[in-house]
Amino acid sequence: MSKPTPEIVQQRFDAIQSISAETIEPDELKALLETGEELTVYDGFEPSGRMHLAQAVLKAHIVKTLTSNGCKFILWVADWFAMMNHKSGGDMEKIHRLGEYFIQVWKSLGIGENGKTEFLWASEVIGNNPNYWELVMDISQTFTVKRMTRCSQIMGRSDDDALSGSQILYPCMQCADIFNLKAQICQLGTDQRKVNVLAREYAQTKGLKKPVIISHNMLMGLSEGQVKMSKSNPMSAIFVDDDAETVLLKINSAWVPEGKIEGSPLFNWLQFLILPVLGSLKIGDVDYTSMDQVKEAVEKGTFAWDGLKPALGAAINTLLEPVRAHFTSTPELIKLREDVAAIAIENAQIAAAKKAADEAKAAEEKSSK
Repeated sequence: MSKPTPEIVQQRFDAIQSISAETIEPDELKALLETGEELTVYDGFEPSGRMHLAQAVLKAHIVKTLTSNGCKFILWVADWFAMMNHKSGGDMEKIHRLGEYFIQVWKSLGIGENGKTEFLWASEVIGNNPNYWELVMDISQTFTVKRMTRCSQIMGRSDDDALSGSQILYPCMQCADIFNLKAQICQLGTDQRKVNVLAREYAQTKGLKKPVIISHNMLMGLSEGQVKMSKSNPMSAIFVDDDAETVLLKINSAWVPEGKIEGSPLFNWLQFLILPVLGSLKIGDVDYTSMDQVKEAVEKGTFAWDGLKPALGAAINTLLEPVRAHFTSTPELIKLREDVAAIAIENAQIAAAKKAADEAKAAEEKSSK
């Protein structure tokens, strides 16, 4: 295997860094690239309902960037993890149907076309590896319960939530996945940082090669104060199954702080999704190719604020057209889309019932004091 020239290493390094909000550690990443070997990157997803822009379009851009720059990518369909985290009521039949949907969405966006992406099911890989549970047990013995609960953010939970036994085990298993898959790079969102750092701590304790962490920026929700796009509020996220009219309605309803870029979800999407994927966006009479141009126009007072929402709405619909076309292409895919829609409704009903029960319990406890 011939080693790449310093120029190629730098080119690949810069391309990978373009999708990174934080890299731990950049020097380690460059050293991996200098070997010239194909690097194994992983990201895991719980099949947990409808897919939004970050899970689909942003992830497709990230995967294509990495696989074009010396990497192969494992998309880990974390079905067992979804069950452990009580998604879809822990119903594995529903979870598997949702996993199939995730894979088809990714394929519709071109993931896998270059042969450098694998879709792996957690239940199949773990079930065929007799050494996996020994690794999980060793990780669980290496760290305290308190250290595990600090990783609860990876499940969409907080440190104060009452966690089930399976949710305590969850970080141990996610940490084990990294070593089981022989991943040299963990490429997940910044919300998964804590468990990836846990993997580096475990590697250092055991004298193993530490995985490099490349965390991407989170897409904000469309409502005020939402630092992360969430499925729990459908109007705050764009889903890949939203039709064109719904996309425009959501964008037109989005919160935009007057005259400001900071804290604005639409500018967040422009910076981390639209411009990286499409390369440019025409707002008003100007074709913007970078956020620096946008910021300069805002500072000078020449930015066409009334053109922001129409431009973003049209751009997002352009990005979603391949998905829409894919899911009308065969009877099987039409049925899959319908099944996912039905599961999403059931999940919303389950979540609403649980919320009502929790509120009633809290009210009862308060009145009894």
